Amino acid sequence: MPDKIALQRIAAHTEDSPPADPPRADSRATDSPTTHPRAAEPPAADPHPADPHPAHAKPADNDPLPIGPPVDTTPRPLPARNPIRGQHATLEPLHRRHVSELWHAAQGADASWTYLGAGPFASAEAMGRHVMDAAASHDPMLWAVRPVITGVVSGWLALMDIQPRNASIELGGIWFAPRMQRTRAATEAIFLLLKLAADDLGYRRLVWKCDALNAASRRAATRLGFTHEGRHRMHMISKGRQRDTDWFSIVGEEWPPRRDALLAWLDPSNFAADGTALHGLAELRAAPTSNRQA
Repeated sequence: MPDKIALQRIAAHTEDSPPADPPRADSRATDSPTTHPRAAEPPAADPHPADPHPAHAKPADNDPLPIGPPVDTTPRPLPARNPIRGQHATLEPLHRRHVSELWHAAQGADASWTYLGAGPFASAEAMGRHVMDAAASHDPMLWAVRPVITGVVSGWLALMDIQPRNASIELGGIWFAPRMQRTRAATEAIFLLLKLAADDLGYRRLVWKCDALNAASRRAATRLGFTHEGRHRMHMISKGRQRDTDWFSIVGEEWPPRRDALLAWLDPSNFAADGTALHGLAELRAAPTSNRQA
């Protein structure tokens, strides 16, 4: 029979030291049982890091946003409806008394109206209504062109989209009869209005725009020294057809050298006995200022 004292010791050991819990099925061996097995891994990257340039961040006081240079904000004067006389052409404010001469100049020249918003006209009366309506407008403001060599009105042109506060003005609405095209009178008529706008009235932006399909007008703009700015696609509807519009400009300090080149081109010394120009406008613009004829 077991010793009574031994039985008491067995009972005491059982009460003081209960058996350990069985190991969990997912328990793993580790060299450092006090350290979690994921503690040594680097933290996961934040899927939404802070934006280094938040949308609502304000620029620093020493890093202001870029702005344009200051300019003279004085509104420019409006053009006056006065005659303008040159060596080769006289510009007369458009009037109904010009209708007869313009109607005769337009005969057989239907193609010359292709890219304009009006014309060709079915009768002198129809042209007269258009002329009288245009003559009553202050924007566009139109002048009839009377070449000195013929003494007969053979076209018109306008200052338009007049913006005195922006110092911007457009030369446009040009219709020249075939007999006046590519003549000194045609070039001088354009020059006289550009000079009026830039030199006499102080406009800083001179605009030329045309139907993008009008190759002759685009060539004329480039010849005169305008810079192509771009194309407005599907800009307008003209005579029931879609029109893309090409924009050209002469701005600021670009005008004086272009004015001087035009003066040199118009000078009598630039023409041979048969009336052919000895130097083109592009050539004269590229020449040193001292070589130009004033």
